[in-house]
Amino acid sequence: MLFCIFLIQLQTMAKIIVTGASRGIGLEAVQFLLKEGHEVVAISRTESPLQGADLPLLRSVCIDLADSNFEPLHEIIKDWSHVDALIHNAGAFLNKPFSETSIEDFESIYRVNVFGVARLTQALANKLVSGSHVLGISSMGGIQGSAKFPGLSAYSSSKGALITLFELLAEEYKSVGVAFNTLALGAVNTEMLAKAFPDFVANVSARQMGEYVAKFALTGHELYNGKVLQVSNSTP
Repeated sequence: MLFCIFLIQLQTMAKIIVTGASRGIGLEAVQFLLKEGHEVVAISRTESPLQGADLPLLRSVCIDLADSNFEPLHEIIKDWSHVDALIHNAGAFLNKPFSETSIEDFESIYRVNVFGVARLTQALANKLVSGSHVLGISSMGGIQGSAKFPGLSAYSSSKGALITLFELLAEEYKSVGVAFNTLALGAVNTEMLAKAFPDFVANVSARQMGEYVAKFALTGHELYNGKVLQVSNSTP
């Protein structure tokens, strides 16, 4: 009986990559996935709090998504035949009046929030197989017709671009069975929210949202492809 249970666990263990894994939603998602018995690669620009911990299912790597060097990632997943889920959680943020926002500012934000997502997805294309799920973490600010806020022209427009990119990729990859979806998140108590709205306290914790994101990455592609789901109970 114990042997049978062990075989079931091996069959259900997923191989998952999470970006922006050093804090907030990304860190919470990684911890939830590890607790559930999945194998996780945690990507972050700075060292993760989990790095060095005795967690056999975790592999951590420091990569700046504004760069295009993914060799360290390729090295640690060279034994993986596929990736079950890729969670694009990392994001760059800027709160600055449009009149003061330079083209360099726009490029800096897009380099992470859009171009970095595209480059990493391309770099992992040979690991994405039928049943793989690529999940983009966007923002309610990227939804057409949603409430918009001054100072977020670069950030919110990049999140809108991410949504459209994933709609297009869902069409390109549906013939091979790879799903692309986006979650447009509302306010969550993270460092990024504190920068955007210093006086606002959200009623959703990073842990709550991290677990939601992780669960959706594992199962959302069973019912959705090429969709953007609004995950918010407040404005902002």
